[in-house]
Amino acid sequence: MSLEQQPNIVDPSLLQQIEWQMVQVPAGRLEMRDDRTKQQWVAKIPSFRLSKYLVTQQLYESIMLSSPSTFRGPTHPVETVSWKETALFCNRISELAGLEPYYQIGMKAADFRLNDQANGYRLPTEAEWEYACRAGNPNIRYGTLEEIAWYKGNSCGSTQAVGQKQPNTWGLYDMIGNVWEWCSDIYDASVYGSYRIIRGGGWYDKARGCIVTNRRRSHPIAYKMDDLGFRLARNL
Repeated sequence: MSLEQQPNIVDPSLLQQIEWQMVQVPAGRLEMRDDRTKQQWVAKIPSFRLSKYLVTQQLYESIMLSSPSTFRGPTHPVETVSWKETALFCNRISELAGLEPYYQIGMKAADFRLNDQANGYRLPTEAEWEYACRAGNPNIRYGTLEEIAWYKGNSCGSTQAVGQKQPNTWGLYDMIGNVWEWCSDIYDASVYGSYRIIRGGGWYDKARGCIVTNRRRSHPIAYKMDDLGFRLARNL
């Protein structure tokens, strides 16, 4: 069933639950670094909202009426989704909530556009993601790896239900481990074209891959993996 054929009906309590799970992240600044190019820069972060949980399979299926995940479980994070599919989800849930969609999605990756002024749901930018993940902590992780993350050493070869590990100081769960997270912005257009940024590490990664500064990128339409999901953000 296409999005156009889906009934524009959703349980209002589901939309309320999504809003209750959104944490207001305070404004601030973040020093960032790209180990590939050796570049450093400072990002100014306006206050925004970010979900305390990864998008679960139950939520994704309720909105999109599809079930893409490799590892099954209603409270496990949805995975095996492309960047385009996460953007379509954000737009769909925004429309159901009566909000302005954030993304304009064309057939080709080069046609994708963002509306920075929209009040609808979206993916966090890379700077927002790292800033929120750190929650003021300057270390490579916001806590002891075993206590905050599902990774290769403790995941038993699978994703795990969201929200079981300790959150960071701002009440955000699974920012490191369980699944990598798509970010909204492009990695390096001059070298990689439309490739989008991925952050956070996943259930299959060793400890060295599950740190706050680890950056990856991939194609926004073709790339789907069983250790890659997303979480919702919104402008204030």
